Amino acid sequence: MFDLRAIRSNPEDFDKGLKRRGLDPKSAGVLELDKQHRESLTELQSLQSTRNQIAHDFPIYKREGKDTAELTAKSDSLKQKVADLEALSHKQEQELHDLLSGIPNLPADDCPDGKSEDDNVEIRRIGDIPTFNFTPKHHYELGEDLKSMDFERSAKLSGSRFVVLYDGLARLERALASFMLDIHTRDFGYQEVYPPLLVNDATMYGTGQLPKFRDDQFQTNSGHWLIPTAEVVLTNLVAGEILTEAELPLRYVAYTPCFRLEAGAAGKDTRGMIRQHQFSKVELVSITTPEQSLAEHERMTNAAETVLKRLDLPYRVLALCTGDIGFGSEKTYDLEVWLPGQNAYREISSCSRCNTFQARRMNARYRAHDGKPHFVHTLNGSGVAVGRALIAVMENYQQEDGSIAIPDALLPYMGGRTKIEKIK
Repeated sequence: MFDLRAIRSNPEDFDKGLKRRGLDPKSAGVLELDKQHRESLTELQSLQSTRNQIAHDFPIYKREGKDTAELTAKSDSLKQKVADLEALSHKQEQELHDLLSGIPNLPADDCPDGKSEDDNVEIRRIGDIPTFNFTPKHHYELGEDLKSMDFERSAKLSGSRFVVLYDGLARLERALASFMLDIHTRDFGYQEVYPPLLVNDATMYGTGQLPKFRDDQFQTNSGHWLIPTAEVVLTNLVAGEILTEAELPLRYVAYTPCFRLEAGAAGKDTRGMIRQHQFSKVELVSITTPEQSLAEHERMTNAAETVLKRLDLPYRVLALCTGDIGFGSEKTYDLEVWLPGQNAYREISSCSRCNTFQARRMNARYRAHDGKPHFVHTLNGSGVAVGRALIAVMENYQQEDGSIAIPDALLPYMGGRTKIEKIK
């Protein structure tokens, strides 16, 4: 959401930001609706003032024996005009709200310009790409050969884009989640949260999932939404609140299942676990002051990178360009892990800085040293996607006999197992 006063005072900057995202200018339409709404409010205020004056004069006329017929007629006429203007004003306000709700965040000055993912900027590469004396397999080939990854039975249960994990792979998924939570809570001071998985419309709106991404979400017959990411609940923990500056930054972490319809992903990653309707993720959220925001973004990205470093997984960090950043982001770093089966880097984490975009939608503020309430800055990042980390471990630690070696960092979480072998 945007500050209308900022758009009024500098519409050129607003349109310039949208242009960097490859979008047409929208300030003229926003300001015209805003002008009409303010004119309606001014006229409504004038009519209500006149009605108040009539209400004041009426008992005086009665006391003095004056004819009140004209006042009564005028009051009746104003009553309908006020009702019509209130309806018009509400309609204009809703139209303005809907227009602004569908406009993405403006990119930060340090967000690289570009049209698509081809224009993303590589910041660094960490780790050596592994070499094998055999042809490395895809994770789904490994998993099915181990009899520990079952797509046929999951399709029987739920349809496509689901999976059943057994035995060692099920244990590995749990181990990865515990390992990540320990890093983020012990080493980086995030507070662990166990949040609801079902949320209401206001919560989905607050972080930008509604209304624009309605078709990507699962909704229940109760009207609740299944969370597409724990970012939704963790960020909204402060919705409608005024925090103290001393409380910030707040740092939250949660391990949850996530649910996405993947409506726009037809034909993409149809084999395996890369793109599922249900997947697990460890999510990081920070609530900060504007002054802390940039440093917090780097800190969050480092927290996600630490997971990959300790697993000894090769990865790279990209700064997403203006044509590829998410709806609510002003700047995003993507972490892409190397997958030998695909012979390619694939996304495993996105760490985004949202400025006040989400805070305005949630009305989340803090009281600064000047005593006035200001909107907080919000940040979110995967720390990291557990299912994709499982894939990365499987493919990078695969052995020639089809077994999966366990990374040293995960050994304390695997109950004595040093590798995953075929179920007999």
